[in-house]
Amino acid sequence: KALKLLEPLKLIKNQKDKPVFEIHSWEKLSPFYNIVKMLDIMDISIKIILISIVLISILNVMVMSVYERIKEIGTIAAMGTTPSTITKLFLAEGLMLGVFGTTIGAALSYIIIFIIKGIGITFSFGRQDGLLLTPTLEIGEVALVSLIVIIISLIASISPARKAAKLNPVDALRQN
Repeated sequence: KALKLLEPLKLIKNQKDKPVFEIHSWEKLSPFYNIVKMLDIMDISIKIILISIVLISILNVMVMSVYERIKEIGTIAAMGTTPSTITKLFLAEGLMLGVFGTTIGAALSYIIIFIIKGIGITFSFGRQDGLLLTPTLEIGEVALVSLIVIIISLIASISPARKAAKLNPVDALRQN
């Protein structure tokens, strides 16, 4: 019914005798809706993959940190450092790794976006030519991603920290 009311708009022509306005029903435009849904699913999938990569990377760094410092861990344990303190040391290291990584990543992101805006990337989409790409980063999104990365850093540090705390000082000092 609404489309019938808009029919007179189709009769308005431009200088090239082409319609100025195009009127489409939602059913006709639904492929675009499906494309947007597909892009949303792809976006979520990419985020999950990136979170997994961050988790595995930090876990790997923390495990290597424990293995490289077995003698040092044994020494501080032999001097009377409690296992909970050793755990806290490695959790603090994981937290700092997450905070520094997030800070550097956010700064680089803003720099790259500033450069892209300065260059001015244009593209075409359908009948539209010369569309200007203007990327933006919202502070809320950066804060959310930063928080997620820091939490993941802490979670990835838990297992290596516990492993370090459970080391027997005598066995740790014997390691080569």
